[in-house]
Amino acid sequence: MILFKRIADLHKYLDAQRQTGKKIGFVPTMGALHEGHLSLVRQSKSCTDLTLCSIFVNPTQFNAPRDFEKYPVSTEQDITLLVSAGCDLLFLPAVAEIYPEGQRPAVHYDLGMLESVLEGKFRPGHFQGVCQVVHRLLDLVRPDDLFLGQKDYQQCMVITRLIEQTGYREKTRVHICPTLREEDGLAMSSRNRRLDKTERATAKAIYQSLCFIKNQLRPGELAELTETAGKQLTEKGFRVDYIEIADAASLAPCPSWDGKQKLVALAAAFLGEVRLIDNLPLN
Repeated sequence: MILFKRIADLHKYLDAQRQTGKKIGFVPTMGALHEGHLSLVRQSKSCTDLTLCSIFVNPTQFNAPRDFEKYPVSTEQDITLLVSAGCDLLFLPAVAEIYPEGQRPAVHYDLGMLESVLEGKFRPGHFQGVCQVVHRLLDLVRPDDLFLGQKDYQQCMVITRLIEQTGYREKTRVHICPTLREEDGLAMSSRNRRLDKTERATAKAIYQSLCFIKNQLRPGELAELTETAGKQLTEKGFRVDYIEIADAASLAPCPSWDGKQKLVALAAAFLGEVRLIDNLPLN
């Protein structure tokens, strides 16, 4: 695996590879890698010629500075994992390399309703920061294929909209890959490292609440179903931001169901100081 820290060096290498006709797959991450990230690397390797992973903890997408400061960093371990997964290239830039003119966004991205519901509602400005860094990385890498994890369901939709708005739709194929889970159902996440032993044992309840919704889903009004699932989490010590049922294609709220509309259940809740998110397609 070749490691790049400077954009100029990365550009020179990628341009040379493109001239030979090689297709480039890109897996953007914030590090603290786990098997979910590595599955994206393997998926890229199965359908592209070169797989590039980036590790960059993006300061502009954190609402709270304290959350940014506590984000887990394990660069040496990450490099070992990427080598074992067969990753070809690693881009490991400094903040000044990504934002040479400062972190203040120059563009406001039109995300429509996605910016006002669920994560957009509880983390104002978060998705603008996501778009800012992903747009920058797309400009730098110009990948043929982009690999994202479905665990960040709403973020996948945001990035897809970004690609449509910025002209990358004809250049970059987006692959949204299934969420990987621990044996007890907890979605793999870098934030899981911040859970203590007791919290880790409790954390599986967030997935169980989504499974409860899926198993109990019936046509008709849905408010009582989500309220019950939310109470289940509260009783286990979670501080719930939301647990909602939404249209799977748009994330529009679904107060009732006709038995046909494609739905997804989404949840976000704090366990101690750690905020966990998860989702589950329902039908």
